[in-house]
Amino acid sequence: MDSMLEQKKQRSKYRLQRQSLPEALSESLRERILSGEFKEGDPLIQEAIAAEYECSRMPVREAFRQLEAAGLIVSQIHKGAIVSTLPSEQIMELFELRATLEGDILSRSLEHLSDEDLAHSAQILKRLEEAYHKRDIARVGALNWEFHRSLYRPAGRIQTLAILQGINVQIDRYIRIQLLLTSGFEEAEREHRQILSMCKERDRQVVEFMRGHIIRAGHNLLGALNKRRVSETAA
Repeated sequence: MDSMLEQKKQRSKYRLQRQSLPEALSESLRERILSGEFKEGDPLIQEAIAAEYECSRMPVREAFRQLEAAGLIVSQIHKGAIVSTLPSEQIMELFELRATLEGDILSRSLEHLSDEDLAHSAQILKRLEEAYHKRDIARVGALNWEFHRSLYRPAGRIQTLAILQGINVQIDRYIRIQLLLTSGFEEAEREHRQILSMCKERDRQVVEFMRGHIIRAGHNLLGALNKRRVSETAA
């Protein structure tokens, strides 16, 4: 009896609401990729995913299209969908793009940041730090982007924010790896506090500090990621 209940509980773990099924499915699979449950190069089999979520293959195909558009999976002839692998140079390119775009948008936003905006950013930062302390990696990824975005929204650069959000989705899983493999929590917490403090003072040097913050995170990530990839290859 206990075994049957356990099996039922396991099946219901991945059951989704029927409204917007492809979107819900895409979000669930996205989190499993970002959390590392599905690793680089892992195959995603439509039939297996459909059975796991107790749905037909049609919403799975649509979810796969959404994940591919976000750069999280790729479709290969005769192989189907696999979790994408980004070469180190492409990961660093994304961080460099972030540094350029986020420096520009922060520069435009700084003069428009109100005390209310900054109070909102401080609230997000508090939740982010709580996630750091609890090592809640899933919440860290979402709150990190939310904190950065809160500083940029007053610039009114909607297209830039959309591009940055897309970049954030692609690198989120790698940032999570970095935080798990290094002492990145403490450094990120310290630098985010410095960024917020400089924004409150309307110190324009925060633009260069932000760029450096992003580039440093990129280099730290690549160091940790390359060591992990080498160890996994050796194993």
